[in-house]
Parts: sequence; structure tokens; C-alpha cells
Amino acid sequence: MPTNVVMPQMGESIAEGTVVRWIKKVGDQVDRDEPLFEISTDKVDAEIPSPAAGQLAEIRVKEGETVPVNSVVAVIGTAGETPAVPSGTVPEAAVGQPEQPATQAAAAPPAPAAKDKKQQKEDEEEEDDEESPRQKSSPLVRRIAREHNVDIRNIQGTGINGRVTKGDILAYIESGAAAPPAAAAPSAPVEAPSAPVAAASATVEAPTVPVEAPSAPVAPATEPTPGPVYKPGESVQIVPMSVMRKKIAEHMVLSAHTSPHVYSVYEVNFGRISALRDKKKAEFDAAGTKLTYTAFIAKAVIDALRQFPIVNASVDGSNIVYKKDINLGIAVALDNGLIVPVIRNADERNLLGLSRAINDLAARARAKKLNPEEVQGGTFTITNPGIFGALYGLPLINQPQVAILGVGTIEKRAVVIDDAIAIKPMCHITLGYDHRLIDGADAGRFLLFLKERLEGFDESS
Repeated sequence: MPTNVVMPQMGESIAEGTVVRWIKKVGDQVDRDEPLFEISTDKVDAEIPSPAAGQLAEIRVKEGETVPVNSVVAVIGTAGETPAVPSGTVPEAAVGQPEQPATQAAAAPPAPAAKDKKQQKEDEEEEDDEESPRQKSSPLVRRIAREHNVDIRNIQGTGINGRVTKGDILAYIESGAAAPPAAAAPSAPVEAPSAPVAAASATVEAPTVPVEAPSAPVAPATEPTPGPVYKPGESVQIVPMSVMRKKIAEHMVLSAHTSPHVYSVYEVNFGRISALRDKKKAEFDAAGTKLTYTAFIAKAVIDALRQFPIVNASVDGSNIVYKKDINLGIAVALDNGLIVPVIRNADERNLLGLSRAINDLAARARAKKLNPEEVQGGTFTITNPGIFGALYGLPLINQPQVAILGVGTIEKRAVVIDDAIAIKPMCHITLGYDHRLIDGADAGRFLLFLKERLEGFDESS
């Protein structure tokens, strides 16, 4: 019996995914859990395993195409079964397959028609809370719309069946088309006049001019004005962005639009941690894991988040959501981007447990072997630009979190200790925080607590 292969949901707020590469082609034999295709979302790049053993009978989504989660992207048939080429299938989806005789193709339509009807029903069930095709969207898109006072009905969706994607709403906001809430103000003069009916009717129509007028001066302020990025005849190389790069760009633009970012920087003496690392390195090697500075920092951050729960919270409209779980995101640099796997319930782990989790997640992130639940639900993120030599960094917050810690390079410098000059391994730590929720005083207390924990690290942790 054929098995449908669907686009998986690689995160709680992810509504769609892009097929980056088909590892198998139509007609290939596949085993259950064998890598079948590679996808990219704004959360993760991953190789998706086959849900069943058999023969890849049909590919419905081309490389580079973006579809909603749970869409059927391929069909696994029984081993030895002749691959079907249903009516309406994009020719590129069956590259390398022999053409089917006209009589055979004519007999095929009924089956895909039934599948289309089933898929249509699934789409309708998924979006039964929407009023019209132009309002079809994911919870993430609707949240962005609320935050920016955007009516989704004004956006022409480019997704399947007119679905409004995250890219659509971000482009709409970037274009300056979203009218500010104040635009409704001219309605006030309508009720103000107490003149005769004829005069009042003239007053009612007049506000239509000022309501639309602001759109003219607003557009130039939001439209890009730098002009061409290169001149005709100039020696350039133009390379399309990867899917991951596009998704990172969208996520970072969203973060910059959502949170008013403020930064505080503290300098930390890593002398104590450096000594402990040298002391425990062999012990951790024997336990099968490498002891890094990141594990020490993660342990101290967990203690600080317990002490200052506001830094582990989120903003939901006019409400503050305090997260009782500490799910620590650790940014991992890849060849073509950045990914943030999450250590769930990180506060339940000791230093050894954190070391194992950090090393394991980093290795599997680079090998594209992360599971969907391992890239979602983070409540606070640590990123380490210092591994590339940066003195410190000013990272953007990973939404919907409200803070992120940047760790600079750890290097020996001359410092004054008790009126004497000493050489110590020093590091700058940066807290980027959402000023809607966290004030400078809160950030200062958090960083001071973290500094003291790092400089006097408890060996028994």
C-alpha cells in the first residue's frame, strides 16, 4: 500500500518548509528511516528520513519549492512497483524516468484526483478558522500581524491556495504599506459638527482625503533608497541566497522590528574557570566528552536565570509570560548559516551533563541530524562570536525570547588586581535585551550576578 511522505513541522511556529535537495530519485529503493530528502526552514536544515521501506514512486515537490507543513511531497510505493506519473505532475519531478505510453497516462487521473480531494479537505480543516483565502495564514503570521497592526486581508498571499506566508507579511511591513493606528483618527471630526444635515453630509465625506494623504509621504521613508548595488560593466559575481540564509534574514528582520534592542557589556576574569578546566579536562575526557568554556558559562547562566526570571520570560501583547522551564539555546555556526539547538530543562543537568549535551547537539547540528523538538522551545540563547576572535558581539534576540548572551574571545590581558598588575584570561560578555520588558538596571543585576558566578565558580556544580 502506498505511503505518503509529508513535509514535517520542524518547530512549533513553523508553517512551511523548503525542499532543498532530493537524496533519492523516482524509482530508487529506500529503507525505512533512510535519508530521503533535505529541507530548510527558519529553524533548521535537516535530512528527512523515509517513513516506510519501498520504492520512491512519485515526487510531488521540486527542489527549491516551499510548501506548508503536512503537505504530501512524495509517495513511497511497494518495492518493484512501476512508478506512477499522475496527471498534473510537474515534469521536472520525474527527471530520468521513461515516458509513459499515452494509454497508461490516460488511466491514471482518477487516483490523483482522489488524493487532491483528500489534501483539499486537510487544508480546509487546517484553516477552518479563517474567513477568506486571503486570510489563510499560520499562527506565527497572525501574531506578526497583530504586533504590527496589519489586517491580513490586505495582503495578497503567495502560498498555496492564497496562503499568506511569513515572507509575504514581512515584505508588506517592509514596504511601508501597513498604515499606523493613528490613521483612523480623522474619523473623529465626523461626529463633531452640529451643523444642518446638508453641511454635515459634506463633513462626512471630507475626511476621506486626509485618511489617504499620509500614504504619500510615508512611502519614501520606508522604501530602499541606496540605488543599485553595482553598476553596469562592474566586475561582480551574483549568487542566489540559500534557503537557510533567506530564512535567517527574515527572522532577524522580524526580531529587529519586534524588540527595541539595548546592550550591556561586562568584563569577566576567567582565571578560576581556566584553572578548573585544566584540572577537570582529563576527567571529562575519560567520561567521553570534551570540557569547554561554554559548559561553564551555561551552568552560570542557568543560575542567573533562576535568580532573575524576567530574563527567561516572553512578551505576549500586554502580558508577560514567565517560563518556568529553562530551555537553553546554544548557537552553532555552520558553513552556510547559524542554527540554535536547544537543551531542554537545562537546569536539571550538572556540568558533565551540560558538556555532553552541548557537544552532542553541536555535532548533530553540523551533520544535519537534529530532531524537530531539538530546535524549538528555547527560552534563552547563548552565542559565542569570541571563537572567531571577536572582542565581543551585539547579537539580535532570538524571538520570542527577550534576551541573548554574547560571549567574546577569552584572552590573556594585563589587568589591575588589588593595586597590582596581573596577567589574566579576560572575556567580555554582552547581554542584548528587549527594552519593552527588561530595563538597564535589570540587565546590570543579571550580568553582575553572572560575573560573580563565573569568577567564583563552584567546583561542586
